[in-house]
Amino acid sequence: MKIIAVGMNYKAHLSELGDPEPQEPVIFLKPDDAVLKNDEDFILPDFSKEMDYETELVIKLSKTGKNVKKEEAGTYYNEITVGIDFTARDLQRSLRAKRNPWELCKAFDQSAGLGEFIPIDQLKNPNDIGFELTINGIKRQTGRSSDMIFGFNDIISYVSRFMTLYEGDLIYTGTPSGIGRLSKDDTLEGFLESKKVLEIRVI
Repeated sequence: MKIIAVGMNYKAHLSELGDPEPQEPVIFLKPDDAVLKNDEDFILPDFSKEMDYETELVIKLSKTGKNVKKEEAGTYYNEITVGIDFTARDLQRSLRAKRNPWELCKAFDQSAGLGEFIPIDQLKNPNDIGFELTINGIKRQTGRSSDMIFGFNDIISYVSRFMTLYEGDLIYTGTPSGIGRLSKDDTLEGFLESKKVLEIRVI
């Protein structure tokens, strides 16, 4: 199982970072042992003083494919959840300044919070999926899949040109605006529409 992540996929998030809109999906990878499952604790690492949350929709691939056509990509996934792309923001700034890869700030242990998956066909409108994050009961991020620059099918078709996608692979599809800093004793709760699918405590 591999974790494929998409950066810069919401216009409002690009505005808060001051980045231009990409012409094709911005892709990076996380190792499979980066997964932090629902109802587990996130341990603040000692290599960052600015640990941020980025809430995302996550799809799980249901079959293997290579060079998948966009019009066929919808048959390659049927489950979805909410995830957190934990990001060491201070380290990211340093890496970007040096034009170095992002792995150290994005792919460390526990950097991929992952909620409980539910079937997409259980959602009221699979073409416009709402999600949100609360921290200590206060709403911090909201987003809709219809606001993504590159949709699920675009991402699958694009990535499968370069690497084979396997059943069970995860795709983190990007974060909307509202990212922010984590503190010790925070409790993060992720919701897919009105259903709670994720809870993580920061220690």
